[in-house]
Amino acid sequence: MDCRAGCGACCIAPSISSPIPGMPQGKPAGVRCVQLDNANRCRLFGRPERPAVCASLRPEPAMCGDDRDHAMRWLTRLEAATR
Repeated sequence: MDCRAGCGACCIAPSISSPIPGMPQGKPAGVRCVQLDNANRCRLFGRPERPAVCASLRPEPAMCGDDRDHAMRWLTRLEAATR
């Protein structure tokens, strides 16, 4: 499965505890990653400075669902369950 164009849910909903270029302390849940462009594409995709945690999160039907709203809800619930 490929990422949904314009989604960006995995770069907004979850917290990321590892450093991200431009966000050396990581990012809290619900905060937009500074590496997302205006079209919700990761500027670091495929680059060595992309955090391993980001590269390990892969799109899958249960997470992504039929639309961005589903992905945001799913990832927000996962974040809450893993605090």
